[in-house]
Amino acid sequence: MAAEPLAELTRRLEEALGRGSVITDPVRLRTYECDGLTHHRAVPGVVVLPETTEQVAAVVRLCAARGVPFVARGAGTGLSGGALPRTDGVLIVTSRMRRILSVDMAARRAVVEPGVTNLAITEAVRDLGYYYAPDPSSQQVCSIGGNVAENSGGAHCLKYGFTVNHVLGLEVVTPDGEIVELSDDDPGYDLLGVFVGSEGTLGIATKITVRLTRAPEAVTTLLAAFDGIERGGRAVSAIIGGGIVPAAIEMMDALAIEAAEAAVACAYPEGAGAVLIVELDGPATEVARQYEEVTRICRETGAFELRTADSPEERAAIWKGRRSAFAAVGRISPAYIVQDGVVPRTALPGVLASIDRLSREHGIRVANVFHAGDGNLHPLVLFDDARPGEAERAALVSGRILDLCLEHGGSITGEHGVGVDKSRYMPKMFSEDDLDTMQRVRCAFDPRSLSNPGKVFPTPRLCGEVPGVRRGAHPLVESGRAEQF
Repeated sequence: MAAEPLAELTRRLEEALGRGSVITDPVRLRTYECDGLTHHRAVPGVVVLPETTEQVAAVVRLCAARGVPFVARGAGTGLSGGALPRTDGVLIVTSRMRRILSVDMAARRAVVEPGVTNLAITEAVRDLGYYYAPDPSSQQVCSIGGNVAENSGGAHCLKYGFTVNHVLGLEVVTPDGEIVELSDDDPGYDLLGVFVGSEGTLGIATKITVRLTRAPEAVTTLLAAFDGIERGGRAVSAIIGGGIVPAAIEMMDALAIEAAEAAVACAYPEGAGAVLIVELDGPATEVARQYEEVTRICRETGAFELRTADSPEERAAIWKGRRSAFAAVGRISPAYIVQDGVVPRTALPGVLASIDRLSREHGIRVANVFHAGDGNLHPLVLFDDARPGEAERAALVSGRILDLCLEHGGSITGEHGVGVDKSRYMPKMFSEDDLDTMQRVRCAFDPRSLSNPGKVFPTPRLCGEVPGVRRGAHPLVESGRAEQF
């Protein structure tokens, strides 16, 4: 967008929100140039900080009237470049919208604004015996608006499900600035389910109604140390195969443990090639029975040390290393790529062995942290961008890991989303017809592709364009606004 029209839009934004809620200073704008995936960067044209739904709608209407693209951003903790701004557009940051609007314990639900942090919901109802179940590792800082956009999960999604399973309603600002309500009670198509996980491409959630879950009667957390990933993997298969569904079952390899020790001194068993964290919750008698079975399985599959935690403090000590894992690798590597793929649980041993081969072939270290119960891998690909060629090799290894996931019948993302980082892999997972169908859904919400454009799809199709095999260059490619893969 030309500088002059953007300057005129900025004046209108200041009139609508006040000058204190509009950022144009180049230094301050750079604060918002990326999300948690730092190797994708773009300085936004303008940043706005609305405080109400009406202000969000006013900003979107101003953008829509001028054909200016906009991107919503929460806490900026995303790991797929989903909140990467547009240099020719407006970044709508919801961090000032952080009120818990209501808590209805009779209905077991709460209504919150998108800037409320994930953990803040649990803190608000913990003393009442309830909590909010989805728990990304960044739950202390990530916002509910971002969780809705990415359909975030967390360690406990094995038993309790993802964000979509805990959102009962949304207030949404559509890409033309209309304010609408979506509910799980709505008849007809499940538009609420369509919106959750749409990565900001269908509009902006400004109020979220979430389900509150009763705290379990008993919780026991077990840490088992193995000499390597293979033995730990056998324990996971035996636990799930035995009909036990833990609240969480997580694994870290030796390199991930090394990073966690350097960062937070988690004091995991010395010499462990892998640690398995199993959390059991529910009625006390059931937890006691499952605990006996899980400890037996871990011993039989080769665990050389077992630790058990029953109190919140003891559980926090066990979880300390796992929850710090992503940030912790910064202690052992100048740079890293966080990957997020899914494979069938039974394919874990083979895929992990292949990742190890890739690591050795390309001279790139990979630390493995993953939700073992559902096969959601989070390989941390480590590199030093000061060494010529190392960043490129790391990117190659990262991409090959996603190829491995697809080759084994898995997915390119489990909970981090597609964003800009993985869009080029979408044609490997979906057919042309699949992608065209998805684009038609997007076009129904956003005919002009103004809401978070350039995300999810490798080459956006113009709304109204005839589906099917494309001949010649796409108009967006010709204009330099997209890249063809």
